Amino acid sequence: MTTAKDIMHPGAQWIPAHETLDRAAQLMRELDVGALPVSDADERLCGIITDRDIVVECVARGHDPSRVTCEALCHGTPRWIDSSADVTEVLGEMEGHQIRRLPVIENKRLVGMISEADLAQHLSEDQIAHFAERVYAR
Repeated sequence: MTTAKDIMHPGAQWIPAHETLDRAAQLMRELDVGALPVSDADERLCGIITDRDIVVECVARGHDPSRVTCEALCHGTPRWIDSSADVTEVLGEMEGHQIRRLPVIENKRLVGMISEADLAQHLSEDQIAHFAERVYAR
């Protein structure tokens, strides 16, 4: 059985909700990623911030990213998957919620992220095509 832990990119890093978007952008550059899980004061997932969120929801609206917090862009219930979840559960979560990145949690701690690139490296062409159809077709 292939699990979330088998296909994830290890070493994901939180950004605290109180941090500003300019700090999030700097951390994304340092880590060479396009998304960061956002944690509350108890280091629990409260959202995910993407580079696109920063551009579209902050900069393009004329806001100063050094004055807007990550928390301000976290909306809705954050999605995540347990590290022991089967790959079909991973796909179901991502497809069902039309998301392209999924934090992986083990013992209540962030241990990695699953992105489209991770799926492409570990799934069959049929699985990837089905994923793309479900996530992008709507």
